Amino acid sequence: MPDIKIMLSEEEIPKAWYNIQADLPKPLPPVLHPATKKPIGPDDLAPIFPMGLILQEVSQERWIEIPSEVREVYKIWRPTPLVRAIRWEKQLRTPAKIYYKWEGVSPPGSHKPNTAVAQVFYNKAEGVRRITTETGAGQWGSALAFACNLFGVECKVYMVRVSYEQKPYRRVLMETWGAKCVASPSEDTQAGRSILAKDPDSPGSLGIAISEAVEDAATHDDTKYSLGSVLNHVLLHQTVIGLETLKQFERVGEYPDVVIGCVGGGSNFAGLALPFVRDKIVEGKKTRIIAVEPTACPSMTKGLYRYDFGDTACMTPLLKMFTLGHDFMPAPIHAGGLRYHGMAPIVCHLYALGLIEAVAYHQNPVFEAAVSFARAEGFIPAPETAHAIRAAMDEALRCRESGEAKVIVFNASGHGHFDLGAYEKYLRGQLEDYEYPEEKVRETLSRLPVVEE
Repeated sequence: MPDIKIMLSEEEIPKAWYNIQADLPKPLPPVLHPATKKPIGPDDLAPIFPMGLILQEVSQERWIEIPSEVREVYKIWRPTPLVRAIRWEKQLRTPAKIYYKWEGVSPPGSHKPNTAVAQVFYNKAEGVRRITTETGAGQWGSALAFACNLFGVECKVYMVRVSYEQKPYRRVLMETWGAKCVASPSEDTQAGRSILAKDPDSPGSLGIAISEAVEDAATHDDTKYSLGSVLNHVLLHQTVIGLETLKQFERVGEYPDVVIGCVGGGSNFAGLALPFVRDKIVEGKKTRIIAVEPTACPSMTKGLYRYDFGDTACMTPLLKMFTLGHDFMPAPIHAGGLRYHGMAPIVCHLYALGLIEAVAYHQNPVFEAAVSFARAEGFIPAPETAHAIRAAMDEALRCRESGEAKVIVFNASGHGHFDLGAYEKYLRGQLEDYEYPEEKVRETLSRLPVVEE
């Protein structure tokens, strides 16, 4: 039996992003100035972000209109399909109905351009000539390169060195769209040079790459910084995913029992999940919403809910989040987009309130699920997405044991066409599982900034 693909028309692309801050049962903890440890205001963020995005970051409005120019670009790949994975259901012999929201159809191959296009639009509107950013696996960097090319803005990407070496074609993709991409830590910034002086062979981390990109932006008058996850406005832009998904489920007369997404910084998970979290808060829905992370970088499942810097060099404001410590150095796993020491404050807040769950997996069971999915559905998912697939697979297998016909949906946040080296290692039995040592976690957590709450 063929899979069922639920499509929407271009006219059904959401006209507004959903801002969950309007419906939170308890407000988000404030963002603090790194020096004074007092709540920051919009002016404190102005050196690195355009005011249009800063106002979205602090907004309490439930709906924020999507500019027509952004919706026009969205039409290149949106609305994205919601697919019922009937072939995979049959392979797993489960009574569950498994759906996936397929974000891999965008030009860069992931969910990332949902916010990249919006961010570049607001920067361009305020006369910004150049944007810097960091990237892990390269999905965010390629999405920002794509968006900057469309709007005629220069782009500089600091790519985590281990991913820069593992995924050279992501770099080529960025360069094809006109961006400059360097391995981080680099010699281009004081933050990078400082790290290299201590460890010339540093594999890099998202925290280090963020430090470099922020420093670059702060030291150039014509430049702003762009972040692909974590911050409120980024999660806001990604809600087009969940809003479309709600409409697609309405079209087939169903509603999910379980909503799943992988988490690194939190953007693709939040993009799918936040509209469903709203239904839990406002309408009392009992949906289970599960965030999935790697055991090698277990910020939600092993970190502390504390104020911490978003970067290694301690240049960013302090965010209240589940963190492993800003100088945490994750193992070089293949899910490069999930190697961040912290997590989006909104996602952390929801976890602390008990509105969502979190689970962590090793690499090998994750790739086992990815191969199972690929052999049934055809699409080869990114290693990040494969974490969500593993959780969906486990839920479906539990349904097989219990006989429950639950409706499960996960965000297929990107394709794995540039990750075949990781698949090769898995298929040859060469993929190593990492579990970050408890003593290392305690060591990095011992250096968290002291903040009175």
